[in-house]
This record gives sequence, C-alpha cells and structure tokens, in this order.
Amino acid sequence: MPSASETDVMHRLARYAPVLRMGGVSALIVIGLSVPSALGNPYLLSAAVVILNYALCATGWNFMGGFTGYISFGHAAYFGLGAYGTALLINRLDLAPFLAVALAVLIVSVIAVPVGFAALRLRGASFVIGTIAFVLIILLVFQSWNSFTGGSSGMEVPRPFPELTRPEHHLRFYYLYLGLLAFALLLWWLIDRSQFGLRLKGIREDEDKARALGVPTMEYKVVAFVLSAAFTAAAGGLYALWFGDLDPVFQFSILLGAYMVLMALVGGIRSLFGPLLGAVIVGYALEYFKLNYGDTQIHLAATGLLLVLVVLFMPDGIIPGARELANRHLRSGQTSIREETQEELLASQRSSGPEPPSQPAFSATVNGGRP
Repeated sequence: MPSASETDVMHRLARYAPVLRMGGVSALIVIGLSVPSALGNPYLLSAAVVILNYALCATGWNFMGGFTGYISFGHAAYFGLGAYGTALLINRLDLAPFLAVALAVLIVSVIAVPVGFAALRLRGASFVIGTIAFVLIILLVFQSWNSFTGGSSGMEVPRPFPELTRPEHHLRFYYLYLGLLAFALLLWWLIDRSQFGLRLKGIREDEDKARALGVPTMEYKVVAFVLSAAFTAAAGGLYALWFGDLDPVFQFSILLGAYMVLMALVGGIRSLFGPLLGAVIVGYALEYFKLNYGDTQIHLAATGLLLVLVVLFMPDGIIPGARELANRHLRSGQTSIREETQEELLASQRSSGPEPPSQPAFSATVNGGRP
C-alpha cells in the first residue's frame, strides 16, 4: 500500500493536474510565438516553417491514425492535391491565394469521401498497400498530364505577399502555420473528449465489437478520414504559397507519407502533442542531415535508426513512455498485498495485534462447541 507521503503527493498531482496542463499549454504558446525572435536567422526561420509544415501534416494524419488505428502511408496524396489544387486555382482561375487554399481543401475533402469508403473496407496490411497504391496513381497522373499540371517540370505559384522581403515572407507563413496548427490541435482535443472520439477509439480497440454495439463504424471512419485529408491538404496549400515551386515527385512522395507516420509514432500516436513533438525531432534531424550531408541518403538511415530505437524502447512513443515512467516513479515503494508471502502476512499480524485463534478453537466454533 502507498505510504502517507506518497498518497499526499498523488492527491496533490491529481488536484493540480488541470493547472499543470494549462501551464504546459501556455508555455508551448509562448515558445511558439517567441521562436522567430529567438532564431533571428532567415535560414533557421525557413527551417522552422518546414518543421511546422511537418507538424501540421503529422497532426492531420493523427486524426485518422490516432483515433482509428488505421495506418496510412498515402497521405502525401492529399498534401500534393492541396498544393496543386491551390496552384491550379490561382494560375487557371486567378483566384485570391488564400481563397484558393480554402477551395482546394474543400475539393480534397470531397475527393476523400469516395476514396475513404473504398479504402476503409480494407484493414491492416491491405489498407496500407491500398493507400500507397493511391498516392502512386496520383503521382503518375500529375507527372503525365503536362498540359494541365505541368508534368515533371512542375508548376510555379505566385507569391501572395510580393511586397515582403524573404525573411518577412518566412515570418508571415510561420505564424500562418502556427495558427492553423493550433486550430488542428484544438479540434483533436475536442474530439478526443467527445462521444464521437470515444466511438472512434472503440473502433481502434475492437472494430467488430464496436459494430456489434451499434456504432456505424464505416461512417465514423470516413469522417475521421476526411478530417485527416483536409488538414493535410491545408498544409499542402500553405506550402504551395510559401515555397512557390511545385514538383510532383516531391509533393506526392511516399517518403512524405512515411515521415508523417514516423513523426506520430516517435512522439506518441494516441496523444495530442505526440505528432508535434515527433515533427520537431524528426524535422530537425532531417534539416540537420540535409544541411550537413547534402543530397546523400544518410538522413534516411538516421530516421530509420530513430524509428528502430523508438519501437524497441518506447513502442508507444516518447510522450506515453515518459508518462509511464513518471507513473512508475510515483508507484515506486508501493506494495501490493498479493506480493506478500504468507509468513510475512502472519508476521505483520502478530506485530500489529493479538495472534489469531488456533485451529482447534476455530474447529470448536464451527462444530457447535464440540472438540
């Protein structure tokens, strides 16, 4: 049993848990807003924009993977569709840049509905292969349709703020990404605490049982799938406006989808801030290796090694793993009565009071006073 001091600590932590959470969120907001002034370097600021782009993609992916347990490696399709949709709406229809982003997200969401109904009939490895096949098909279409998408030559996107210098451009998009990421995290948090989120997690734990209990599993999965695709497409649309030059090989890269999965796994696939933490770690590592080793593939080896280490030592991710370590530390010294041997239990009873009655007395009581 826990000692009085341990019980007091646990009660205090439970009492102040909301305050601690609010303090942690406030600290994240302050850090996020102060990063640009702390960096001061245009290149570092552009790297921060890339990391926020990864964070938004991974958080968007987590609407599907975190709630339902379906692992999609094809989310680069929605990132690329969001980017190219934005570019096409600006270049072909002359729409305002951010109106084009919003309309591209809406179009991608509509496309995701039939794709979701088709793909989510599959499970496990079949679902993974289906998502990879989808992104490869989209890549082939955008590479081959020269007259519409520009083909392998890609497509240029006009800058939405032509009057700004390059550092000011990075700063503007840093805050745009930060605001959209905050909205995605807030929506994920609200769903996590809703009946809708509870039923999604029921699908994740046992889909057949959830269906047997009356949950419309297909409809719920499709809603999560569309939300996931929408936020990933929004990240792609902002990327098109920020970077200004699209290449189908990059926009529809399977590696990008794999990075989303890796970031969510590293931070914690079922936690709110897991994909954000994973994006900071993996995104920083990718930028570091690309800066120091150029176009070599050493960054792929490094990210693969990181994934192996996380799977071996923290299979649930860093945040759940750290939470479990903290719980173990709080429970250290606690002893379950089942762990005590019979001799230890008898000894503790003798030391705390009179000895229990002997067996003959017990027998006499049971037998109505007869020895």
